Amino acid sequence: MLFRQVFDDKLAQYAYLIGCQRTGEALLVDPERDVDRYLELAAREGVRITAVAETHIHADFLSGARELATRDPRITLRLSAEGGDDWSSEWAKQGEFRVRFLHDRDTFRVGEIEVRVIHTPGHTPEHISFLVTDHGGGADEPIGMVSGDFVFVGDLGRPDLLESAAGVADAMRPSARRLYRSTRSLLELPDHLQIWPGHGAGSACGKALGAVPQSTVGYERRFNGSLRAAQGSEEEFVERILAGQPEPPFYFARMKRLNREGVPLLGELPQPPELEARELAELSGRRDIVVLDTRGDRRSYLEGHLQASIHAPLDRTFPTIAGSYAEPELPLYLIVERERVEEAVRDLIRIGLDRITGFAPLETLRSVSGLVSTPSIGFDALERQRGETEVTVLDVRSASEFLSRHVPGALNVPHTRLLPRLAEVPRDTEILVHCESGARSAAAASLLEREGFRVVHVEGDFSEWEPASTALAEERRS
Repeated sequence: MLFRQVFDDKLAQYAYLIGCQRTGEALLVDPERDVDRYLELAAREGVRITAVAETHIHADFLSGARELATRDPRITLRLSAEGGDDWSSEWAKQGEFRVRFLHDRDTFRVGEIEVRVIHTPGHTPEHISFLVTDHGGGADEPIGMVSGDFVFVGDLGRPDLLESAAGVADAMRPSARRLYRSTRSLLELPDHLQIWPGHGAGSACGKALGAVPQSTVGYERRFNGSLRAAQGSEEEFVERILAGQPEPPFYFARMKRLNREGVPLLGELPQPPELEARELAELSGRRDIVVLDTRGDRRSYLEGHLQASIHAPLDRTFPTIAGSYAEPELPLYLIVERERVEEAVRDLIRIGLDRITGFAPLETLRSVSGLVSTPSIGFDALERQRGETEVTVLDVRSASEFLSRHVPGALNVPHTRLLPRLAEVPRDTEILVHCESGARSAAAASLLEREGFRVVHVEGDFSEWEPASTALAEERRS
């Protein structure tokens, strides 16, 4: 049996290529939208992708299933038939592709590899997992389970996204109860069975995901806190799994809708042309486009940037910032080094930002006159500035971080939810925006500036902040 795990470190997402080397057939599970890399991998391994399966309708990236089936009509799509009509892949029902809709306990084969379907709802109603048995290698029981967003290393898939991201009212508690019942099927499996999860550390699909790429049922039974909780009462489990879940990025609802209705076909990757300094300067201040400035050095960005550009460092946060702050219908321009253009393009198209119209390297930006800056202060000056003038302190950390400790009177809007909640931010005061370290708040400050707010970025570690009463007491003692 051929087994290859394909990792996207920005979205912390795993796809799986599972092949029968004897027949040359292969199954691809949960592919992202830029499918050329899976086809190249299969070719290198001497197999052909004959089936594409999905564990569920994803919310954090656009699926490549439709793209692959369009490129090769011989491919059979294996999609969930569970969860009811509201949670089925509508795009696959039009008769355009070879599709097999799967129910609990169904089996299918790829060469001499048998795949058994287990309905594992909770994260989503239609979620299925796949037990894989290598008959060609002489096995008569499964070696592992492709678990999607059901079980991760160290956690279970969050059951609140239908409500918190997709807006389905009163969905999270019933989903948590379904997830509790789904764990019964997992706990019945043998300890040696390998777990091949859909995500790793850094994904927003759980709150305590491990960075180890795979695990076993036995290990998770012993050390996965959410799974241990599932061995107790249902009500205790529901409270635990729902507590402290981070706010999902704004774009998750759009991903879920497109994956259900049909992801637009991509074809070739966008090839944005390089802009000259004059062309870049003409983009300054425009709000009918989006300019993403991918510099990692936020202080450099704050000191001089194109007016109305968004600070979106090309690191693990890039898809989250771009997806949360860039309207998909607007043309996108990138400030990015030439050797990283393709990396940025792939990150963007995976979350449906396809209108990538041009790019300019940092050296070109530096030759543009009229760059603007964002004022910045440290936490030591925050209380002083609050005392001297009327300001609004905007805390863009998560709600759980805010509850643990915050500036009295501060407004809390998590940075991934800022765009749809801009109406909550006062326009008649200066906005002092902060997070835990300065990274999230730098991106948030750029969005606020683009939207016309008067912004001061608070730089530094939030642990440096002291309440005015504490600072005054220290001053008197000294």
